[in-house]
Amino acid sequence: MMRLLQFLALPVLRALTAARGVTPTLLLLVLFGSATALAAESPEADPLPVLTLSVLQFGTAHWELEHLQRRQLDRAQGFELKVRLVADLPASRLAVVSGSVDGAVGDLLWAQSRYAAGTPYLYLPFSAQIGEIVVASDSAIEQVADLAGKRIGVAGGPESLGWLLLQQVARQQGIDLARTANVQFAAPPLLSQALRRGQVDALVTYWHFAARLRAEGGSRSAFALADLLQALGLNPDLPVLGYVFPQAWAAQHRVLLDQFERALRQGKTELADTPAYWDAIRPLMRAEDDAVFAALRSGFVEGISEPLDAERIADLRRLLSLTGAKPAQLMPEALFFRAGR
Repeated sequence: MMRLLQFLALPVLRALTAARGVTPTLLLLVLFGSATALAAESPEADPLPVLTLSVLQFGTAHWELEHLQRRQLDRAQGFELKVRLVADLPASRLAVVSGSVDGAVGDLLWAQSRYAAGTPYLYLPFSAQIGEIVVASDSAIEQVADLAGKRIGVAGGPESLGWLLLQQVARQQGIDLARTANVQFAAPPLLSQALRRGQVDALVTYWHFAARLRAEGGSRSAFALADLLQALGLNPDLPVLGYVFPQAWAAQHRVLLDQFERALRQGKTELADTPAYWDAIRPLMRAEDDAVFAALRSGFVEGISEPLDAERIADLRRLLSLTGAKPAQLMPEALFFRAGR
């Protein structure tokens, strides 16, 4: 591009330098300045590195990634984010396992299970929101001991983090909930209906389903699962949900992940500090009314956790041990993303 402009400019330069008041130096500054500007806008410039993530179409991670893209926080950090939407969690996990995307959202227990199976993933924090124990507004249930002998609905199956935490705390109080309670495992929407109809006494569910139930009325939170972390002597602000990336890929793209983490952090700060940004996200939230919208927004912001440090990584690893991970197969500290490391 530069050589072409120089070649085309020579005849013009000779003609114009003969004109009164036009010096060769001035013309050269103009011509070469234009060439530099054109070269900067040329499509031949190196493209930005691309990070591709698989997320649920109406999942909470999609909310912050939509904001990140809308505000072009990725490009401000020097990369391009591409989001591939899927309908369910198994499809998202399959995408990252197969290598068709660079990363996906996964919980702490899934990352641990992959490590134990010999396929390690780097874990980059997403949210500290685990879930809640939801009961009817007029329920007498206030604490873990009150759940003995009750009908408990559990979202996510027997291996869900909320259920494992609840059992662990109950055992410390001498209660075996798996034996003394009537436990039902089902999908979160079905369990929400069961609570509304009085078919279960308490519901162990994900935070956004709990937020909807509370906003609709007739239900309340008996206690949050973060309270269970405190009961176990752990920091309640632990990111139990994260973005997961195959370790081998992550080792080769550390700069890109640093850029992604900075863009995420800026996006989270904006969403926490400026409620107006949520108006563009609302269609993804499927909020039936303003009360549900406000509850979902508030719950998301409450789940924003601080970057990981050595102490909180130690608590995450201890949490894994408490929920059944074998010491010899425990995720090492190096698989927990720390900014600037």
